[in-house]
Amino acid sequence: MSSFFAQVKYVLSGDTLMLANPKNPALERLFSLAYVSAPRPSKDGDEPFAFQSREFLRELALGKPIKCTVLYTIPNSGREYGTAQLQDGTELPEASVKAGWLKVREDAGRKDDSEETLQRLDKLRELEAQARNEQKGLHTGKDGFIAVQNDLGGPDFLNQWKGKTVDAVIEKVISGDRLLARLLLSDKKHYQVMTLIAGIRTPSTARTNPSTGQTQPAEEYGEEAKRFVETRLLQRKLKVKIVGASPQGQLVATILHRNGNIAEFLLQDGLARCNDFHSVFLGADMAALRAAEKKAQSAQLRLHKGHVAKATAGGKDLDVTVSKIVGADTILVRNKAGEEKRLSLSSIRGPRAGEPSEAPWREEAKEFLRKKVIGKHVRVSIDGSKAATDDFEARDVATVTRDGKNIGLMLVQEGYATVIRHRKDDTDRASNYDELLAAQETAKEEKKGIWSGKSPKIKQYTDMSESAQKAKLQLSTLSRQKKVPGIVDYCKSGSRFTVLIPREGVKITLVLAGIRAPRAGRTPKEQGEPFGNEALELANRRCNQRDCEIDVHDIDKVGGFIGDLYIGRESFAKILVEEGLASVHQYSAEKSGNAAELNAAEKKAKEARKGLWKDWDPSQDVAEEEEAAQAAPEVELTIREKRNDYRDIVITNVDTNGKLKIQEVGPGTAALTTLMNEFKKYHSNPANKKSLPDAPKTGELVAAQFTADGEWYRARVRSNDRSAKVAEVVYIDYGNSEKQPWSKLRPLDTQFGVQKLKAQAIDASLSFVQLPSATHYLDEAINIIYELTEGRQLVGSFDYIDSKEGLSYITIYDPKDAKDPDSSLNREILSTGYAMVPMKLKPWERSPVFEKTLSSYKKAQDQAKDSRLGMWEYGDITED
Repeated sequence: MSSFFAQVKYVLSGDTLMLANPKNPALERLFSLAYVSAPRPSKDGDEPFAFQSREFLRELALGKPIKCTVLYTIPNSGREYGTAQLQDGTELPEASVKAGWLKVREDAGRKDDSEETLQRLDKLRELEAQARNEQKGLHTGKDGFIAVQNDLGGPDFLNQWKGKTVDAVIEKVISGDRLLARLLLSDKKHYQVMTLIAGIRTPSTARTNPSTGQTQPAEEYGEEAKRFVETRLLQRKLKVKIVGASPQGQLVATILHRNGNIAEFLLQDGLARCNDFHSVFLGADMAALRAAEKKAQSAQLRLHKGHVAKATAGGKDLDVTVSKIVGADTILVRNKAGEEKRLSLSSIRGPRAGEPSEAPWREEAKEFLRKKVIGKHVRVSIDGSKAATDDFEARDVATVTRDGKNIGLMLVQEGYATVIRHRKDDTDRASNYDELLAAQETAKEEKKGIWSGKSPKIKQYTDMSESAQKAKLQLSTLSRQKKVPGIVDYCKSGSRFTVLIPREGVKITLVLAGIRAPRAGRTPKEQGEPFGNEALELANRRCNQRDCEIDVHDIDKVGGFIGDLYIGRESFAKILVEEGLASVHQYSAEKSGNAAELNAAEKKAKEARKGLWKDWDPSQDVAEEEEAAQAAPEVELTIREKRNDYRDIVITNVDTNGKLKIQEVGPGTAALTTLMNEFKKYHSNPANKKSLPDAPKTGELVAAQFTADGEWYRARVRSNDRSAKVAEVVYIDYGNSEKQPWSKLRPLDTQFGVQKLKAQAIDASLSFVQLPSATHYLDEAINIIYELTEGRQLVGSFDYIDSKEGLSYITIYDPKDAKDPDSSLNREILSTGYAMVPMKLKPWERSPVFEKTLSSYKKAQDQAKDSRLGMWEYGDITED
């Protein structure tokens, strides 16, 4: 007979204890109570009262110091049997027999008939008889059977118990985050299931592969985490909050120790990390676990040794404006200084193109984000950054909020984005990561967006600017409506946009009426026309992806719709002009009805010397204002009073179709002489010998070297042959044109631009004169015009100015002659027989004030007919 002291580690049954050495808890010793037997617990099913018998002993002895006396040992197994006494004097097995939870074995004492043994047995049998009489424990007469289920059995379990807190006993600790728990759901039904501690993951313990017999060593701190849990939970009766189940069917639950959530204590001691996959089960409760983990990280405890805290972006949020929606999870933002930054929303991913269930939602998700934030002020909290990869450029990841609402969370809630599963060491994540995960689960349950199992109805837009024919079909519909709602899908230039019109299901190219904006370069680095890139940049900043309203007035020759664009009820054409990034096109402005607004905006820009008008000279506008004041209104084509508008002119060129190019003699020609002198000096300097950076574009202003004299002049590109690298240019101050190789073209420096001095060549046509269509007669007519005008300063009477065509109809006089119809160059050409009075007169030409002039011209024409001169040599061609 020998005695020893130990501590009760756990209770196997009503008659068997597992003891631990107080000085070394890892040393265990099995000890059974002598002379008695208890109902046996079994994996295949407990005997009646097995659990109740064990519970009595567990509650009596678990975790307490105990003195054990070994009475005998089974030789084969080495199992020890004896009696025990707790510190409070409670003796075992007497206490259990008295409570009715143990029976005295019938064969007890057969091999030991000593007086002491017989007395002990008599006492036990007396206690048993007493319990039986009092119907205690096993003697109640009830069946005592408790059904035990070893798995969850299906979704019905969670449907009934999820979110509820139940009593449980931890039967076994497998690792720091994995337990065998017995759930005491009712007096007749228990579940004994593998349980994962919700919200954490601990390092693994050592385990043996059953198939190979090889032992896999424990991870660092794995055994320590297991001991931490064992000493606090093993066979303790506690509360378990059921929160869910793992994909493998294991219970996930919060284990509530008497001092709190065991997961928090493991995290605080650096023995566990937060398990993101459980966040969906815990919801707001996950925040306490994150805080506990953060505390251990700050202290660099155990698993977090060497932890480096994440750097923050200055410790404050940024107030910015969203300038562009790149995708459902990526935006461009601009700060007050105008600097732009690309951001990805933290911890979420928009619908992926390569995922069949997600791809159809890409546009709808992007549109959802556009409606929420484009052009809006938002608050940005930088959560980290992602290094550049083969597929993505480097970018910051951030939490974005507007009016206190988290944008990433809204996307996830609507099923327009999924939550990224971060690596355990990835700290570049959203601060509300757990909330995002919970929102994703809710979206799944409600079958929203990509979780709906079906594709959205994709909005299709028909391109009505694809051709002029298509544009004509749509024009009548749009022109009848006012303030048509749309979306600016793309900015092609400062004044040209692609606009989506959802309610019509069409997209159009919208050209702003009443203005001309300079052309931008085809790439951000390409210069384009002066201030062209600035105009495009303003359009992108103020209009791109914005909701808008449009008024459509007309269409152009290639299918563009001419009209007004309103952003936030403000005309963008007016904004461009006010910023000096566009000029007013007077005819178009008057036709669209916004001339007064645009002219006022242009005047404001000129006075502020903004943009195009930085070198503005007020004297340059005098002639234009006088001309505009004298020009007939576009709507009034019948002239009631003959204009008294005589100007000194020179003919600088006659086009192959007989149209004239003239210069007005006066301030303009004097300024041109000064400019050309400076232009000549500029291009004679070798430092300014610069080639065009790229192929010239149609309409681009350039400096061109005229073939006849080798000098440089201002010119505009009319057409371009890329294969031959030859461009046709028009010299804007003289009106003549020619083809020049690209090598003879240079960029036009801004100091010589049309803002400094407008193009001096004016398009003109002889009033009441129609030149012949036959080539040989037309050539002769042009020669006659050259003979009568070349090198001479003449007087032009501006009879009518067609601002729509940009053409002045003039009668030309020699200043030596009286200013009457009989002495005009117009009549002289008619009298040579190489021109005729038009058979079909324009409305203004039919005005009564020109009856005398027409009569005189027809008389000169009749004389040429009678004399068979020029085009009349074979008779009266009008008779055909």
